[in-house]
Amino acid sequence: MSASEVSRAFSAVLDEAEHGETIVITRAGRRVATITATSAATWGSLRAALADWTPTPDPTFENDMQAARAAVTPDEDPWPSA
Repeated sequence: MSASEVSRAFSAVLDEAEHGETIVITRAGRRVATITATSAATWGSLRAALADWTPTPDPTFENDMQAARAAVTPDEDPWPSA
């Protein structure tokens, strides 16, 4: 399908992809994209990969935050009461 055809019938294109069709999109006769259904296995694989992942805290984060606060904390109230 041309990009123009896809733009006019995008909802129908998504329906086709959802039902297993692979849609090749062309521009000026050249292939530029492919639309296909996303497999449920993709999300399952991602969940499995992240299940055992434990983020490592940045050991300097607390010091960096304290330094940032000190750099922006004014010595006096910048908006004193009138």
